[in-house]
Amino acid sequence: MRPLFAKVGVFGVGLLGGSVALGLKERFLAEEVHVYDPDPLALEKALFLGVADRAHREIGPWVGELSLGILAAPVGALKALGQAIAPHAHPESLWTDVGSVKAKAVEALENLLPHFLGGHPMAGSERAGVENAHAGLLENAVWVLTPTPRTTPRAREGIRRLVEALGAYPLEVPPRLHDELVARISHLPYLLAVALNRMVAQSRDKDLLMFLAAGGFRDLTRVASGSPRMSRDMVVENKEALKGAIEELREVLLELEGLLESPEALLEAAEEAKRTRDSLPIVRRSLLPEMHDLSVQVPDRPGEIARIATALGEAGVNIKDIEVLTIREEAGALRLGFATREERERAREILKEAGYRVR
Repeated sequence: MRPLFAKVGVFGVGLLGGSVALGLKERFLAEEVHVYDPDPLALEKALFLGVADRAHREIGPWVGELSLGILAAPVGALKALGQAIAPHAHPESLWTDVGSVKAKAVEALENLLPHFLGGHPMAGSERAGVENAHAGLLENAVWVLTPTPRTTPRAREGIRRLVEALGAYPLEVPPRLHDELVARISHLPYLLAVALNRMVAQSRDKDLLMFLAAGGFRDLTRVASGSPRMSRDMVVENKEALKGAIEELREVLLELEGLLESPEALLEAAEEAKRTRDSLPIVRRSLLPEMHDLSVQVPDRPGEIARIATALGEAGVNIKDIEVLTIREEAGALRLGFATREERERAREILKEAGYRVR
């Protein structure tokens, strides 16, 4: 069976662009994958890691041979990139992007590129760069598509097929509404993470606060560990929608401040928050697999992580996710994630038998 696409170009070889390129290759969706990036080191890594078949530092006639182009550059660079590509694009080729801000990008790019449909895969990591790319990043992810009255049926059908073939779920939302929604569930949380870390950094009790910061604080502020420049560009591009979200949050925080004097009303607000959090679609509809975690206290000596992995592997228990939570002079801790509750409980038994403290 022939691949869905002939030659595909991915423009921008970072975490997301690299993951899309790997998905195309691993699922045999393209006869040939080309990548473009002005950074020669990124291209070198992409070729070394098998992310692409061909690498380019310049936009040129090779673009006219593409049946599909995917723009994965930072959102602030998309218009200029589209302008550079436009003179070379084949009139029947399909085009999309993966930017997290859509209204301005879609307006610019659909005027420049044939058969363009904007997109935004709701996937990512605090680890940037093509060296951290993997096709699994896109599997089960919601991939927002932002059609307009100018979107051609060819673009709509072709890009939806791409998204589904990569293992993601296409969801159509108008560009401006997308930006308003993402401002609340993605860009505002990033600014909150920056604010909380900034509050710690500027405190006269910084060292003590950092020592006391527990898992809740770490989880809540994890997104601040991503690329500061890319995140800055992302929120600035969506600043109008984000300003509205910030104003809404300011009003909610003032409301909660007032509820500190009314314990019962505060309890009602907390119960409503719990119901909302517990009913998120990612949990109820399993768009992403639920993880079953446990924490393991680990002595600070060489080989301990390997011993834990070996013990579980020999028992046929697969670790789906792993994170180093703390490193201290005498001991540290690992968070281990498992696909099922049964695997987690089996892992708990195995590690306890091996002498580890588990919770």
